[in-house]
Amino acid sequence: MSTITEAIRSRRSPRAFLSDPLPGDVIREVLEDARWAPSHSNTQPWTTHVASGAARDTLSSALLEAHDAGIRSPDFTETYGDGVHLERSQRLAAATYGVRGIARDDRAGRNEVVRENLRFYGAPHVAMMFVPQLGDGVRAASDVGMYAQNFLLSLHGHGYQGIPQAVHGMYADTVRRTLGVPSDQKLLFGIAFGTADPDSPLRSLDIGRVPLDHSVVLHDTGTLDDGVLQDAADAGTARSMASM
Repeated sequence: MSTITEAIRSRRSPRAFLSDPLPGDVIREVLEDARWAPSHSNTQPWTTHVASGAARDTLSSALLEAHDAGIRSPDFTETYGDGVHLERSQRLAAATYGVRGIARDDRAGRNEVVRENLRFYGAPHVAMMFVPQLGDGVRAASDVGMYAQNFLLSLHGHGYQGIPQAVHGMYADTVRRTLGVPSDQKLLFGIAFGTADPDSPLRSLDIGRVPLDHSVVLHDTGTLDDGVLQDAADAGTARSMASM
């Protein structure tokens, strides 16, 4: 298995971090790696605001205050749709609540999970991902997705981890006001990052991925056939089961 393949398949999104800050030179290298992501027509639409130390604590407090007051200000629509996409989200929620011992009807416990999100799961750093308003924003958002994947893989390569947190985008005005970000910059999500807590029970959580043949359609059957997808799906299932 190649180094890049191993990195992609072993990366995880931890939900508990140690408080130790990362060295500044590591953060710089991660940001340097991230900026080499592709973008449509080389627009490079991303702007990243990294909060650490006191700035990180102030931002977390502001987010918690907005949450407790019920003040949301998303720049983009939040929806999981219905059908299979909603079901996948619900399976993740059930798994994470289950590890935490939170029952379905435990509203206080579920609210505390949201608050833990806004405390960045204890991570010492958070990177907020912004884009300018370019048309409907879809192309710029997809570019930031590639940038963010570079960011996450670089973290992993340096021995650290990060978790994308869409919930931060629900409080865009709060983040802009706290960090002094111009109003024409739209918040997609944040990435909390640091050293994953090795003793957290959430560390063993592995939700896997849907089989390859659920998301890929082959059109050149002279080169590849459905057996290729099935072989990959079987291998993916085996890896997922082995890591659970």
